[in-house]
Amino acid sequence: MLTLGDLNRATLARQHLLDRHKGDVADVVHRLVGLQAQEPRPPYLGVWSRLAGFARDDLHAALHARTLVRATMWRATLHLVTAADFAVFRPVVAPMLAAAARRFEGIDFDAVVAAADRLLAAGPMTFNELRPRLLEEFPGGYDRALGYAVRMLTPLIMVPTEDRWSFPRESAFGLPGIDLEPAGVETLIERYLAAFGPATPADVQTWSGLRGLKRIMSGMDLERLTDFTGRELYDLPDAPRPGGDVPAPVRFLPDFDTLILGHADRTRVLAEEYKGLVATKNLRIKAVYLVDGFAAGTWQIKRTGKRAKLLISPFTSTSPDLLEEEGLRLLAFAEPDAAPSLEVVDGS
Repeated sequence: MLTLGDLNRATLARQHLLDRHKGDVADVVHRLVGLQAQEPRPPYLGVWSRLAGFARDDLHAALHARTLVRATMWRATLHLVTAADFAVFRPVVAPMLAAAARRFEGIDFDAVVAAADRLLAAGPMTFNELRPRLLEEFPGGYDRALGYAVRMLTPLIMVPTEDRWSFPRESAFGLPGIDLEPAGVETLIERYLAAFGPATPADVQTWSGLRGLKRIMSGMDLERLTDFTGRELYDLPDAPRPGGDVPAPVRFLPDFDTLILGHADRTRVLAEEYKGLVATKNLRIKAVYLVDGFAAGTWQIKRTGKRAKLLISPFTSTSPDLLEEEGLRLLAFAEPDAAPSLEVVDGS
């Protein structure tokens, strides 16, 4: 039987949050099957928390070389993934994305996709640029629905720039120039378990947005485990499960981090009583820090002139001394030209 601590440490080990991975940036993104990238900065901080010796320019260069891409993937949201994973898994999530597009009625989806392919063949565009062009093709249409259909149905990547976090607030999308070669759903499940397991089919479905996975997983050659609540979990036979007594260092995770979003049941890292302090009503997932492997509070950086302050909002009493070393390292990465400080504040 797996205890809560066992589940926590197994997942942290696979997420490289017990020991930072020693390798390159593409390798760690591959191992995580991507990082959520709704905003430009969080993937940088997510990689920083997991990769030893990581420098900002490493990710910036990988994006410009298209070794890594930022694209609509899991749960129909933007993710940072390797170009290789985009090629094999974008077709796997295509039915889920098509179902999302069908929330709008009265659209000739095939015609919209063909028009978008033709328009974007001339060069990348922001959606504020693309939507008026689509309206010229489909007079009387709803521009937001047309844009959403393109985002869901057309494999696109965001075009990196020389901005600090590689993308401006309003980014251009372009055709990827990557040949799509679909993998099997079983491959996706195995990759998920390698990064997030042990897990239930509901966990995989919550993370990916795909449905009907219980039947597939029950037919795979996976190890069956039981947790402290009696649930059946699936896992890879040789995946690391270091045990709940293994020490876990303080780690700072960014907004929308994949660890917080990776399971239907988040209690392996986020206690139920704190869930409302992390997930906001407008669907934002706040940045959290981990103490002894579990989310112990939220954080944000406040920059004023040449000073950067790390504001800590603990769920329970937390000693600033416990957080200072890693917190100052975070500030040195995120705001390298600012004088750093740390402050504990009330509320989350």
